Amino acid sequence: MWQELSVALSLVLIIEGVLPFLSPERWRLMAYRMADMDTRNVRIAGIISMLAGLILLSALR
Repeated sequence: MWQELSVALSLVLIIEGVLPFLSPERWRLMAYRMADMDTRNVRIAGIISMLAGLILLSALR
């Protein structure tokens, strides 16, 4: 179990690093926009992201 969790975390870090590596200016603009968003909207975006990941994981398994 710990090995799978470590692999999953590693993949998250790799995927999260793709956008700043390929397009740092766009990533910076997105970060500024996220900082200006209302807390409620950030939470909604977070839950949508988590649900999409859960659905994708369920579909792949």
